[in-house]
Amino acid sequence: MAGFIIRRLLYMIPMMFAISVVTFIIIQLPPGDFLTAMTARLASQNETIDPGVIAGLRERYGLDQPWAVQYWKWISGILLRGDFGQSLDWNKPVSELIWARMGLTMVVSVTTLLFVWAVAFPIGIYSAVRQYSVGDYFATFFGFLGLAIPNFLLALVLMFVSAQYFGQSVGGLFSPTYINAAWSWAKLGDLMSHMWIPVVVLGTGATAALIRIMRANLLDELNKPYVDMARARGLSEIRLLLKYPVRVALNPFVSTVGWVLPHLVSGSVVVSIVLSLPITGPLLLNALFAQDMYLAGTFILLMSMLTLIGTLISDLLLAWLDPRIRNG
Repeated sequence: MAGFIIRRLLYMIPMMFAISVVTFIIIQLPPGDFLTAMTARLASQNETIDPGVIAGLRERYGLDQPWAVQYWKWISGILLRGDFGQSLDWNKPVSELIWARMGLTMVVSVTTLLFVWAVAFPIGIYSAVRQYSVGDYFATFFGFLGLAIPNFLLALVLMFVSAQYFGQSVGGLFSPTYINAAWSWAKLGDLMSHMWIPVVVLGTGATAALIRIMRANLLDELNKPYVDMARARGLSEIRLLLKYPVRVALNPFVSTVGWVLPHLVSGSVVVSIVLSLPITGPLLLNALFAQDMYLAGTFILLMSMLTLIGTLISDLLLAWLDPRIRNG
């Protein structure tokens, strides 16, 4: 297992390098650059800026250099100094902007992931064991409903319910009183009281999908001969279910970590905007609109890294769950 982990970590190095190159090329593909977008934005507001100032800014930011030179400046700063560059739009270090939002992003993401697994795992097992029962039909109906309802619409409905029936301030993760307050138990409690809306909204689609995945895979395992043999040995149904078919059916369930983790961290941009969440999604969208290449590139690079880390975690969990994978 140690050798497997080391090999995977070594494979991630050239892969991250290739991803960084592709990321930077994609960001450079749209016509113009940050200053072009800024000039167009000012022109739409009937404001002008001196061409000499634009030329000076282009030279200052290095936008007049070939993209390969700009890429090397960015990636060498990350590797040698841990410097992700300067945000052109915010005129702040990229690391300062990202880490200011990454803490709350991780809190929302981890809570949502735990919510997804806590709901999808038992309901998926129940739907498979009680196939075609009233509970199975009920879970199937709400599963398809969760997949069909747009997240932003669900966010609007929950915000209305929260404000109308619970008298809670909607939008954001804190009440106005605690937005700029120092951390305390009262602020933590306020965060928890606001957390349920984004967790339910962001987790509904993934929960519905994982319920269907768990149900389908467990149904496939329950009909295999080894389950009948274990039952003939006198194992109780609960012990038999958890020790054999559920453990095997968890393989596709666990493998979803590779895509669920980066999706939850980036968050649904539309949902983040609707709920006014101070997380990374809206910041990434603004960076793409403004063609803020260092900020947008760093975000995409972090999402790619989370995908690789999520895939590694999935592989390790699969090897732990399934002896066939460890011995293969």
